[in-house]
Amino acid sequence: MPAQDLAMTELIPLLTYSLVMSSTPGPNNIMLTASGANFGYRRSLPHILGIAAGHGPQIFFSCLGLGAVFHTWPVLHQVLRIVGAAYLVVLAWKLAGSAVGHRDMERPLSFWQALSFQAVNPKGWVKAVTVATVFMPPGMGVLGGSALVTAISIAINLPCVSMWALFGVAIRRLLVQPLHRKLFNAIMASSLVVLAIALML
Repeated sequence: MPAQDLAMTELIPLLTYSLVMSSTPGPNNIMLTASGANFGYRRSLPHILGIAAGHGPQIFFSCLGLGAVFHTWPVLHQVLRIVGAAYLVVLAWKLAGSAVGHRDMERPLSFWQALSFQAVNPKGWVKAVTVATVFMPPGMGVLGGSALVTAISIAINLPCVSMWALFGVAIRRLLVQPLHRKLFNAIMASSLVVLAIALML
């Protein structure tokens, strides 16, 4: 398949899908908004890079065949949903504690924490399995196609999640008052709980 035809028939839909999935609200984006607002962009950068570092292998190995495993044993996806929802509740609890003044948020998620979360991020697995089953270029080998869609997914994901952190930074000036910051953290905590409930339903 000529490269131009491949771009028109396969890559543009993949770009669109990656943009939608990376830009819309989800666990990563809500956590990054809270991180940007509480800690600024520079301190949130390890969180951002950890998402990319975890997202890349998630896409790549799904394209190599891991997606078929989830189709064969759907219970594995259910387990990931439960673990992911539980982790979101833990993060919501920490944000809520900061909101009511029990403790302050001491630090943003580290690179390794953000990377590890991708393994149980249900939205990330939905994207990875969909890319593996729908958007793999048919004119390429499995290894080359997997590398290509992984590179595209990361290239789209990084600026999109960064925008959510920058949005948090942009509203930071509105959160100078302790009451405003506590209210914001309470809203973010509630959003994570809603996401956790949605995952379980």
